[in-house]
Amino acid sequence: MTELNELKVEALLDIINSSARKAMAEYKNTEHGVPSVDAGTFHPLDFATDTLALRKAIRLLEGACEQLNTILAPPQHTVYNLVNNHNSACMDVVMQSRIADVLDKHPEGLSLDVLADAVNLDKTKIARVLRVLTLRGCFKEVKRDVFANTRLSLMLKATNNVGCYIKFQRELPQYAAVLYETMVDQEFGRSDKVDKAPRIFTFRNEGKKDSFWEMNDEARDVFQKSMMGYSEILSFSTVLHYYPWDNVSSVVDVGSGTGAMSIPLAKMFPHLRITNQELPETLKLSINTWEKNAPEVLLDGRIEFVPLNFLEELPVVGKDVYYLRSIIHNWPDEESRVILRNVRKAMGPNSRVLIHECVLSRAFEEPDVGANESSKAPEPTLLNFGSHLTHKMDMIMWFLFNGKERTLKEYKAIGASAGLVLTQTYDLVETMLLEFRIAQD
Repeated sequence: MTELNELKVEALLDIINSSARKAMAEYKNTEHGVPSVDAGTFHPLDFATDTLALRKAIRLLEGACEQLNTILAPPQHTVYNLVNNHNSACMDVVMQSRIADVLDKHPEGLSLDVLADAVNLDKTKIARVLRVLTLRGCFKEVKRDVFANTRLSLMLKATNNVGCYIKFQRELPQYAAVLYETMVDQEFGRSDKVDKAPRIFTFRNEGKKDSFWEMNDEARDVFQKSMMGYSEILSFSTVLHYYPWDNVSSVVDVGSGTGAMSIPLAKMFPHLRITNQELPETLKLSINTWEKNAPEVLLDGRIEFVPLNFLEELPVVGKDVYYLRSIIHNWPDEESRVILRNVRKAMGPNSRVLIHECVLSRAFEEPDVGANESSKAPEPTLLNFGSHLTHKMDMIMWFLFNGKERTLKEYKAIGASAGLVLTQTYDLVETMLLEFRIAQD
């Protein structure tokens, strides 16, 4: 048994070495080289949309490194690290005080004295926060008590969409804190209804009434910017390069937001006619976003904006593709089936439904559920290649909506309930694209 365990460690070391070299090669191909841990500017690959090879290498690297640490470290060390992580609290301080914005004006660095005055916080406490984040490459101490931004901390600027998404998540810890209480509560514990989510439990305890989707204009604008950041974090735009859009004429973006997906789609494929469907309040923001970021598409008449409540209405009928990005995971199974049935009723005989979501891997999953071999982690890496991102998203959906991320088997079942069959999967690393067509009798 000892020899077998040693072989597993050696296998992990091989995965770490080969994956790191593959990632380095992708950076070198840009002629800009591998970025340093304290780089103060972005690398050209940081915002490239076609970085699938790099992200596949990182997926293996992260999974193997974590597996190796878990094997070799004492268990008390690893368990303590699981619970004693306060990076999010430090990030929240930075976001609320806009430290990254202040440092952005001083790329050479800024002393703690000046920084403390600029953000009106205690110098010693700021130093403690920044040094925690500097350990992870987020900010750098260029000399004693002088700090500057790195390419990580630049993501935390108030104008950055990713920063908006991170700021949007600052309320999640209070919902997580009542998770056990919701699980033993007589009313909430065994319910999968939207109004029995931990978020609602928290609000009721505080005497508040609130629907997540009912926002004022300012809150809706911030939320949509955060969704643009979410799209960047999970690299949704990768789908632009790996789905055969040349064979498509018309696309309905169901629950489109302000166009995080449909704007780049329209720019890359000018032959497409696109329909954005959203709640009326969001469509108003959407039109403003298109006027700013893609006015040529508006002038060409290739985009239309049609209000839709997808729980109660059908999308525009007879289009080639119905694209649902991060829609189904917001909802429990019952509502998810309603959404897909409404889409199914709008489809023509050759229409396709594209569900673009995080997809969970599970131990002992039944074979032949539609996964490509490239989507399966090599031994001895952990499930989902050791990446916790999909399971983190699963918890977020639970906290907010009683929604969830799903396995391929679960997506197949929900699709089948709406008369749809899974015909193709695309492994895009952080997410998967699932193509469904009308099931033939």
